[in-house]
Amino acid sequence: MPGAQLFEPLALGDLHLDNRIVIAPMCQYSAIDGAMTDWHLIHLGQLALSGAALLTIEATAVLPEGRISHGDVGLWNDATEAAMARTLDGIRRWSDMPIALQLGHAGRKASTQLPWKGGAQIAPGTANGWQTVAPSALAFAGGENAPEALDADGLRRIRDAFADAAVRAARLGIDAVQLHGAHGYLLHQFLSPLSNRRDDDYGGSLANRMRFPLEVFDAVRAAFPAAKPVTMRVSGTDWVAGGWDIDQTIAFAQALEQRGCSAIHVSSGGLDPRQSIPVGPSYQVPLARAVKQAVTMPVVAVGLITDFDQAEAIVATGDADLVALARTILYDPRWPWHAAAHLGARIKAPDQYLRSQPRRYRDLFISDATS
Repeated sequence: MPGAQLFEPLALGDLHLDNRIVIAPMCQYSAIDGAMTDWHLIHLGQLALSGAALLTIEATAVLPEGRISHGDVGLWNDATEAAMARTLDGIRRWSDMPIALQLGHAGRKASTQLPWKGGAQIAPGTANGWQTVAPSALAFAGGENAPEALDADGLRRIRDAFADAAVRAARLGIDAVQLHGAHGYLLHQFLSPLSNRRDDDYGGSLANRMRFPLEVFDAVRAAFPAAKPVTMRVSGTDWVAGGWDIDQTIAFAQALEQRGCSAIHVSSGGLDPRQSIPVGPSYQVPLARAVKQAVTMPVVAVGLITDFDQAEAIVATGDADLVALARTILYDPRWPWHAAAHLGARIKAPDQYLRSQPRRYRDLFISDATS
């Protein structure tokens, strides 16, 4: 299929993307005191050879108490910055794939056990546990320790931490920053009326609930180089009656665009255990489509995108400008190669791997040796 839209280039400001496939941020829960380890070099390094257009580093906490678990990556001090620098140096030696970094704070969903150990909340005062914070003193689930409601000083501290992490990201040469406003974490907690019950300027009306996430965006945008993109990941809906929904998401997206947001990545859910999600192939694409119809900035679709023709159709029909892969590309780290072969496109591959090209796809690979 010559001219496959999935393999058309795209520019996010000054950032050039070779195609429309991005690797979504995926927590690995393998850091030590917020510092990346050899696991991250291996994990991210192999994905940087996949042929995708952009690699996004997992949710990176801006403060220690903002980690989802004690195994989360952070970027809040010199030690975490140095560990990330070591990982990036190793990747960049062999790959020129642009690298984005997702910055976040888990809010009331912090202080949890590693997923393969059950993922339950760890109470403060016990090993690997700490007191969580949130817009309001409402626990995520019954039986959990309630978060402390953030006061003005707490809000300022978190906002400043996002900006400080963006400065560190710039020093590291990160190509783009994504703010995590999805999946029930802190910025999403401010947005949703189910988790935000404040009666001050940061709660109540939609404008008030958007205020803190927009302040964080403004702080990060001001701290990160102007020529480099700052984007946002959102949950398009809570999948709970009376919660955050697509109409509010569109209003938030439009406010972000007015402030210079370079792209928006539309996911869903994660805020409330009562969520009822109609999971199936492309189940979140209608949310991306609705946002795309309301903004001019690029929109990223994600969620059970596994098939090559499915991904091509999402981009070719205009439902979204890019597709993000997560579990799909963990299962098949060469998914972009296989998609290019299936769709009759060409894709970058390391010179060391050129001889792996199947005979029936003789013009598949682009490399420094052949370009």
